[in-house]
Amino acid sequence: MILLHGLGRSLEDWEPLRAALPDHRLIAVDLAGFGQSQALPDCRLTSLARHVEGTMEALGVPSGAHVVGNSLGGAVAMRLAANAPARVASLALLDSAGFGREVTWTLRILDLPLLWRLLLRPHEDSALLSERSVFHDPAFATPERVALALALSRREGAARAFQRQAHALGSWRGVRRGWRKELLTEVSALDIPTLVAWGTHDRILPATHLVNAAAALPRARTHLFSRTGHMPQIERVDELAVLLRSFWDGP
Repeated sequence: MILLHGLGRSLEDWEPLRAALPDHRLIAVDLAGFGQSQALPDCRLTSLARHVEGTMEALGVPSGAHVVGNSLGGAVAMRLAANAPARVASLALLDSAGFGREVTWTLRILDLPLLWRLLLRPHEDSALLSERSVFHDPAFATPERVALALALSRREGAARAFQRQAHALGSWRGVRRGWRKELLTEVSALDIPTLVAWGTHDRILPATHLVNAAAALPRARTHLFSRTGHMPQIERVDELAVLLRSFWDGP
């Protein structure tokens, strides 16, 4: 199972799920430009997906892996499936980018000149606010997670990589329609089992996008986590583990 994190996040987001599924081989990947991974010359979804595919090849991951993506990672997972369908046995998309224009205002203003430098300046308060924004229950924004977020934000080039990726996906108007329409058209034509799940209290990408996902991918299985924010792999890890086992095992 290949695990892909969201914008500005890192592979550590998947540690709770790895612990909840000890009998599966789960490989979490730092997307290019985030975590401890160096940025690529461009940040198109195709480039990020090729980076993931190259990682799979380097690790000897056989074709037909189950791919789980959260937020940006969901869009990368879909692009990987569209580009190399033989690589992907199934898609599990958690609060995934790609299903609607609406997105938190903090990502919209990153498209405005100069403001992104102020918004992404490393600071303990901003790291705390950022962590709290992805959870419904603020208790999940632990000191350890805040410290990790702050450390990652201080990496050389981290702010610029974040801004470039946000700009590639959207603008102050919201998530760009062009890449969304193209990607969903390609994915809807694939014969790949797909699960789309969302948190009811997602403040980054609203839960209404789950309705859009069901319309765009009518054969997909859907699930809504109650009282959950943007990261069910942390906030609802046990419930998610059960859901994934059921999905992977088939009907």
